[in-house]
Amino acid sequence: MRFGGTPALSGVDLEVAAGERLAVVGASGAGKSTLLGVLNGSVRPDVGEVRVLGADPAALRGRDLRRLRARTGTIHQGLELPGALRVVHNVNAGRLGSWSVARAAWSLVRPQGTAEVHDVLDRVGLGDRMYERTDRLSGGQRQRIALARLLLQRPELVLADEPASALDPALADLALGLLGELATARGGVLLACLHDPALALRHCDRVVGLADGRVVLDAPARTLTVPALEEFYGVTR
Repeated sequence: MRFGGTPALSGVDLEVAAGERLAVVGASGAGKSTLLGVLNGSVRPDVGEVRVLGADPAALRGRDLRRLRARTGTIHQGLELPGALRVVHNVNAGRLGSWSVARAAWSLVRPQGTAEVHDVLDRVGLGDRMYERTDRLSGGQRQRIALARLLLQRPELVLADEPASALDPALADLALGLLGELATARGGVLLACLHDPALALRHCDRVVGLADGRVVLDAPARTLTVPALEEFYGVTR
C-alpha cells in the first residue's frame, strides 16, 4: 500500500498463530505503525488481503466491524487519552465496545465498574490516581493508563505501538509481561512494535523486522541476540 507516491507496506506476507507474541522491529518510517493500522482496521490496504481473527476488516461494516474492534485492543503511539478526562473515564473506555450508548454516557456522570478499574490501575501501579485528570500525569503514567484500559477490555488481539517507550526498564518489563499474559491467556496474539532489542527478546516468541515497508527479518526470538538486533537497527536506520 502507498501514502501518496510513497510505499508504506509492500509484499508483506505474515501469518501469526494463536498464542504467539510477536515483536515488530525497524527504524522509524519502516512501516510498523502502518502494519498495526491495517490490522486494527483504521488503515485500509489498497491491495492484498488481511484476515484478523478470521475476518477481513476492510469488508466489515457497522455492527460486525464494531464486534471485531471490541475483540482487538490497541495501544497507539500517541496513546489517544483525552487529557481533560479523569483517569477512571479513560480506563473505562476499554469497555465501550460492550456497553450501550446510554450506559457509556451515564458513566461520564457517575463512573461505572470502579472496583474493576481500580484493580487494573493497581496492577500498573496507579491505583491511587483513579480520579486525577489525565493531563496532569507524566508521559510514563499515561502510558500505563493506556495499558490499564487494555487490561480492562481483555481483547483477543493486542496491538501495541511502542508500549514501553516512556517507561523505565522495570516498568517496561512489567508492561510487556502484562500484555503478553493478556493476549495469550485466551489463546490470543500480542503484536508489539518495539525499539528496545532486549525487551523484544525477553518478552516475544518471534521477531519480524521491517525496512522500507518490507519484511527483511522473520526469526524465532531464541535464535537472535541483542547485538544482532542492534546491528539490524543500525543497517535499517
